[in-house]
Amino acid sequence: MKKFLTFTMILVILIGAAGYATWHFGTNFASEKIIEKVEATLDEESLKEVNSYIANDPTLQEMVSEVAETNPDTLPFQTKEEATRVLLKKVGVNELLAIQEQAQNGAISADEVLSVIEGTLSEDEISALKYVLYTELNKLN
Repeated sequence: MKKFLTFTMILVILIGAAGYATWHFGTNFASEKIIEKVEATLDEESLKEVNSYIANDPTLQEMVSEVAETNPDTLPFQTKEEATRVLLKKVGVNELLAIQEQAQNGAISADEVLSVIEGTLSEDEISALKYVLYTELNKLN
């Protein structure tokens, strides 16, 4: 009986460790794939277009200046991997895929996407997400 309990405990610990490793490395892999896809679709001309869009939109300029002044130590996360984990945990894979499909088909507006995200994430998490997007966009420049 003691051997059975020991074997069961070891098996449970191994399964738990495997699950955690899958979650941890899987989200890292997913965030890398997302960034690779964005980099592949953004050529030099598209990047200039994005920068000019930001430069010509006062709301986006205000957001960029806020993010540039943000102290990253006060944010709940600072990397794209952590941001991916939070989005997967709070929004969910199915909801993110549905939003992506609707956005590609033009069935959802940017305001609707923002309302879904704002309804799910806290203010600090939204600020952290903006910070991560800002730093990743600056890496592409």
